Amino acid sequence: MIAIAFKLLGALALLIYGMKIMSEALQKMAGPQLRHILGAMTGNRLTGILTGTLITATVQSSSATTVMTVSFVNAGLLTLAQAITVIMGANIGTTLTAWIMTLGYKMDLTTLVFPAFLIGIILIYTRRHRYTGDALFGLAFMFFALVLLSATGGEMDLEHNPDVVAFFTSFNTDSRLTILLFLGIGTLITCIVQSSAAVMALTIMLCSTGVLPIYLGIALVMGENIGTTATANLAALGANTQARRAAMAHMVFNVFGVIWVLCLFYPFVDLVCHLVGYKAGSGAGNLPVVLAMFHTCFNVTNTLILVWFIPQLEQLVKWIVRPRRQDDEDEFRLKHIQGGLLKTPEIAVFEAQKEIVHFAQRIGRMVNMVKEATEETDANELDKRLERIKKYETICDNMEMEIAQFLELTSNAHVSDRTKQKIRSMMREISEMESIGDSCYNMSLTLRRKWDQKASFNESQLRGIHLMLHEASGAVAAMTEMLQKSRDQALFEQANATEKRINLLRDRMKQQNAEDVANGIYSYVSGTLYMDIVCECERLADYVMNVVEARYGK
Repeated sequence: MIAIAFKLLGALALLIYGMKIMSEALQKMAGPQLRHILGAMTGNRLTGILTGTLITATVQSSSATTVMTVSFVNAGLLTLAQAITVIMGANIGTTLTAWIMTLGYKMDLTTLVFPAFLIGIILIYTRRHRYTGDALFGLAFMFFALVLLSATGGEMDLEHNPDVVAFFTSFNTDSRLTILLFLGIGTLITCIVQSSAAVMALTIMLCSTGVLPIYLGIALVMGENIGTTATANLAALGANTQARRAAMAHMVFNVFGVIWVLCLFYPFVDLVCHLVGYKAGSGAGNLPVVLAMFHTCFNVTNTLILVWFIPQLEQLVKWIVRPRRQDDEDEFRLKHIQGGLLKTPEIAVFEAQKEIVHFAQRIGRMVNMVKEATEETDANELDKRLERIKKYETICDNMEMEIAQFLELTSNAHVSDRTKQKIRSMMREISEMESIGDSCYNMSLTLRRKWDQKASFNESQLRGIHLMLHEASGAVAAMTEMLQKSRDQALFEQANATEKRINLLRDRMKQQNAEDVANGIYSYVSGTLYMDIVCECERLADYVMNVVEARYGK
């Protein structure tokens, strides 16, 4: 019994590992196409559902598709409504896995497994086709695990074990309480092992031996549909409000499906059995097919019902998942560039320009955060402010990459030389703006070192820092205003004068700092940290001037 138990658990582990290898390899093979498909094919409900279905069928993992969708919502590349349609499609696409497993139980795959292993390892070592080899290797592992599970089920001979038979027959399949019990068991196991495929394989094995009645097996499958939503919700814990709402929509979708199926449980299951020609007492041979058919009918019917209520579903998850404090302000969302088919280059460039203004506004908030952090005297509050600056620095990196990729796509279209020149200038603008974010982050690190080294700034140093940050903040504000308007020589001259004024302030403070340290007014460590912030402010002003010059084509 111990040997059989280890064989059963080992086969399940092999199945999970095979699914993981295959899914990861298929995702690598698809590469950036997945991102393009998600962005381009979610314009309406139908295409969103088809996108989710095809991607999940391709990568063989609804969790991968859902987590990817949540991350895209987190990045602002998909709206919540678009994400809901993709998630609906992912639930349909994942039913293919159940059919593959059913095939493994209906056919002897032993003759296919070992050639697949051989071809897979050859492809892996060719390097050029290593991802194809990984996918084939994972598929072979998956089929081999199904062969082992089928063989282990035969060895266990459960249908002739009176204790096991008595255990399962002790449950009244006509009782909804029993159905709810097994639904809960399926949910719990799926949450623990984080693999709906493993629970499905185990359910198919038990049903194929004839000891687990079809009603209880279907209850486990329903529980697996709820349990699998835990993966996306765990992935969204540290994400922004919209991403957590997308993950919650996945759970609401599946829970709603389970509720209406429970209301019509016995008629619905009987209908599924009728579709595959299964009759009670006709043997366990067709039960895997019944489970796969139920899984498909459940998700397809649930989608057909809820696809008409996406706005209501969106409002429900917004009500369930409320914004955290500062969440709307601190989350990364592109406001003007939306996922979808690329528009005409002129419109695309106009949208990118508005997004760059949005980027500049975030940079302005980041400079103000540094100003507030320099005035903070409480350690806990300082930690919160510095953590927020760090988060904004990541947002700046993401915004730069997303805008740059959008501009790159636009540039690859048929555009005029003038438009290409404008795109090059905008590329330079976002690069310099990201450097402004880096300067703010560097100043926050200096403030952290100051606190860790128990150093302090005197009143003169604080005045100097506040003056430099005030000038830097004014420069960023002027830069933002300049990005919103057409080219104006007066604005350029103003920005140039500000940059020169900051350079003079830096030189004067540098000279004064050397004298104060020499006269013992404050320590060398304090003076070094002070000048780090002052010089970083001057570099920040240089980056602002670079943005202005890029805007004016200089």
